Amino acid sequence: MIDSHAHLDSPRYGDDRDALLARAWGAGVQTILSIGIGEGPDTMHQALDLAREYAKRPGVPKIYASAGVHPHEARLANDAAYTKLNQLLDQPEVLACGEIGLDFYYDHSPRDVQKAVFTCQMEIAAAHKKPIIIHCRPSDNSTNAWDDTLDTLESEWSPTALGGILHCFTGEWAHARRAMDLGFLISFAGNITFPKAQPIRDVLAQVPLDRILIETDAPFLAPVPNRGKRNEPAWVAEVAAKVAAVKSIAPEETALRTTENFHRFFGTTVVTDNAH
Repeated sequence: MIDSHAHLDSPRYGDDRDALLARAWGAGVQTILSIGIGEGPDTMHQALDLAREYAKRPGVPKIYASAGVHPHEARLANDAAYTKLNQLLDQPEVLACGEIGLDFYYDHSPRDVQKAVFTCQMEIAAAHKKPIIIHCRPSDNSTNAWDDTLDTLESEWSPTALGGILHCFTGEWAHARRAMDLGFLISFAGNITFPKAQPIRDVLAQVPLDRILIETDAPFLAPVPNRGKRNEPAWVAEVAAKVAAVKSIAPEETALRTTENFHRFFGTTVVTDNAH
């Protein structure tokens, strides 16, 4: 399996990161994409640091990284942050720019600032020919963030033909379809196991298997039966099992197909042993 979205640099893993990665490997997780947003632009390099620290470590998954400014911290984006992002996207271990996008639920940064930073990061990603990982969360009872995000992708990102990932998808089928038309994969997280998540599962049922990724978004959104606990990459197996149930296939097929999707999209190779 591949956990296509985990925040491995989270301080919540500071005391037991080695053990956590060993548990992931033991659970069949061969690769993790560590999301490089840090606690803000000043620490977006930490995911890459972890990828390099564990590169030759046996008994742990292969770690890749991303880099980007999360919409929560868009107000902190400045020339130094963009310079840093440019440097990080130059590194071969950094597969994508992200997570970037719009969050109208918390509004930690003004919406016009979020939109400007989103656009600027797309320009940087395009210059490096790296795909993007999208964070999108609308305000209550509104799809405005989805509409704004997809309108922006269609006008600003579509010409690059680089595609990307809709991370932790919570939108409607129309949103997923628009994104897939732009070359995006749809990634589902532990929240698809929640009892009230039937609308997301209904969309999952319609998304073709060759366009799906699975993720934990660890340390957030721990799946049932661990809901409320600190999430970890080993538990992506619960996401795979729920995708399998919705798709009426074996969990092993979910694991295989989503792994193939990841490697095909990023042009990476399958891990064949625990020394990478």
